[in-house]
Amino acid sequence: MKEFVISEVKAETAVLVGLITKEQDEAKTKEYLDELEFLADTAGAVTVKRFTQKVVAPNQTTYVGKGKLEEIKQYIKEEEEEDREIGMVIFDDELTPSQQANLEKIMDKSVKVIDRTALILDIFALHATSKEGRLQVRLAQNQYLYPRLRGMWAHLASNRMGGGVGSRFGEGESQLEVDRRMVRKRITSIRRELERLSDVRSLQRESRYGSGMFKVALAGYTNAGKSSLINRLTGADVLSYDKLFATLDSTTRKFELPEGREVTVTDTVGFIQKLPTTLVEAFKSTLDEITGADLVLHVIDASSPEFEGQIEAVCEVLDQIGAQSIPTIAAFNKCDLLDAETLAGLKRRYPSAQFVSARTGEGIGELADWMQSQRAEKVQA
Repeated sequence: MKEFVISEVKAETAVLVGLITKEQDEAKTKEYLDELEFLADTAGAVTVKRFTQKVVAPNQTTYVGKGKLEEIKQYIKEEEEEDREIGMVIFDDELTPSQQANLEKIMDKSVKVIDRTALILDIFALHATSKEGRLQVRLAQNQYLYPRLRGMWAHLASNRMGGGVGSRFGEGESQLEVDRRMVRKRITSIRRELERLSDVRSLQRESRYGSGMFKVALAGYTNAGKSSLINRLTGADVLSYDKLFATLDSTTRKFELPEGREVTVTDTVGFIQKLPTTLVEAFKSTLDEITGADLVLHVIDASSPEFEGQIEAVCEVLDQIGAQSIPTIAAFNKCDLLDAETLAGLKRRYPSAQFVSARTGEGIGELADWMQSQRAEKVQA
């Protein structure tokens, strides 16, 4: 399999490929591809073309049909003839190992075949800073790599099929099995180290929990402004900028309520549509910060035209990690980017939500008052 890390070449160009199906209409596919383009940009690639195909279901062999695949190949060839090299083709869903192998055989060797999962893993690798964060990314990368090893060695196996001199090279334990064993050992080793770090994190959480302090966890779609919000609330200096998955490591800070009592506020890794299950598993110890909270503040980008789909994606992950029973409130952020009419409409539609701007401070006082009332209700209970 070709190397899927793309961050080394800043000016690399890419084409995107998505499917329109019965379950995923054209508008939803456009939304996914918009997000995929943002992901590519975050990783350092420039999108120059999008391809979509209407199908009942993905082609089991090559994801898209033969005709669409030829169209993509022809476009890449024409661009190369004009000295505009296409570095990669990015597919909007996770490819199966066989689809990945087949596509790599069909595409020119200079073109990388990447799926959404590989792209997200590359971004996570770029942004992981703590030891635990880097280990979590490495675990997800190796889990992604393991089932794809067969495709990497398929060309060697085919070369030996004919028999004759040299065809018996590698009899016994194949290089594929050696590599599989190596990756399995690596996964086991990383998991063991993550368990050790998770125990340390658990002790830290127990210390906070034992203090009886009210705990608030920020959850939300990546780039919704969680880091900006914790900075505004607590005066923290959490990295915050307009990129997907800017921060991966959880950060906990104390926040003083209007009455003078302190609560803890924890920023967590952002979510995304089609978030790979391997990443949910790998970041379990980090996401435990949410399941151990007294209150979840679901931060939503009010300025995003796709905020409804983003809400669904966050709720889906919260269900996956068992946080659905924790009291949750929606906090619409970036309200300073809305006109008065749009904001009023949102408030009518979501009467129990909070509306803030981490950038300007709008609504922060009301949010603090509301957090104080939630703490009081828990104490009384």
